[in-house]
Amino acid sequence: MHKISESHRIGDGLISGALSVVLGVCSLLAVLCYLFPSYLTTTELRAAYDAVFLQSVLKYGMYASLLLGVVTFLINKRKRLGSIGIMLTLLAYVSGGWMVPVGPVEPYEYALGLDWMILAFLASAVLFIFLERIFPHRPEQVILRPDWGVDFSYFVFNHLLISILLLITNRFSEGLFGWAVHDDFQSWVQSVPVWLQVVALIFASDFVLYWNHRAFHEFPRLWKFHAVHHSTEHLDWMSGSRSHLVYMVAERCLVMVPLYLLGASKEALDIYVAIAAFQAVYIHSNMNVSFFGLNNLIVDARFHHWHHSSEAEAIDKNYCAHTPLYDWMFGTYYYPKVKWPERYGTVEPLPKGFWRQFWYPFVKE
Repeated sequence: MHKISESHRIGDGLISGALSVVLGVCSLLAVLCYLFPSYLTTTELRAAYDAVFLQSVLKYGMYASLLLGVVTFLINKRKRLGSIGIMLTLLAYVSGGWMVPVGPVEPYEYALGLDWMILAFLASAVLFIFLERIFPHRPEQVILRPDWGVDFSYFVFNHLLISILLLITNRFSEGLFGWAVHDDFQSWVQSVPVWLQVVALIFASDFVLYWNHRAFHEFPRLWKFHAVHHSTEHLDWMSGSRSHLVYMVAERCLVMVPLYLLGASKEALDIYVAIAAFQAVYIHSNMNVSFFGLNNLIVDARFHHWHHSSEAEAIDKNYCAHTPLYDWMFGTYYYPKVKWPERYGTVEPLPKGFWRQFWYPFVKE
């Protein structure tokens, strides 16, 4: 088993320095969102949060970044990290800090989803780093494990494209499948209990996700795009972000079709999106916990870890994202009792680094 024996020791300044830099970066980006909301924030997400309240969160985040930066600097072992965190926070302050006026925002169709990226990162980091420390699969694996920076680059890149991806997927569904929309059927769907609508969304979307996922494994030309996702050798909450743009666009466009045709209520869609977002991070996480013993009904981390294994018996298995049903139905189910995989990654190593992996599928062998 490939182990990571490195540890973050209290007193060496790495933890406080890294936190200072992360909070400093988030603070500066948040200030930019307040300064240029039409171009950097998404219309749909702005309606879901209180911008004035988040300014208070920003203020205390900047205080924390400064304090952690000073502590790191005084420790005298990670002065560079401490200095970077302090400078980023001061730059955020002189740019307006938490005092930028909040007012009406003129929406811009092609805005970057910078607000979504910041909130998604902070929420995921706080929740899953805590859970991975409490219920670890590999206790020796540290937070900043090898290639963490590469996966973070994917996280930033893919989240910044959220507005454009939503535009593409909506137009794809409406343009190609608008003729199949049936108002009476959608009215009936919305008339059933919300929980039943959510169940229907889960099974319908997972059917599409299964076959899209399987196609990207079994067709060599498509596999090169999806191999990028499998190239990570250390699974945790951040590793699921490693996904090539081509695969991500194909997956989002196709999964939107059943959601669009079913026409479920907004409440049901919101619940499904929340479940899907949580599960997408959880199944890649370094967590040894299942859904209360319901591992035969719900895809859990161990099930999906086998999908990422480079061991022969696990290759091209476990394609489902929500429930193992379709893997069981179509002969791709693999879930040995108790045992976890020992190796992750692709059989043939891929190039290292974000841009080298981005161009990898386009290069002829």
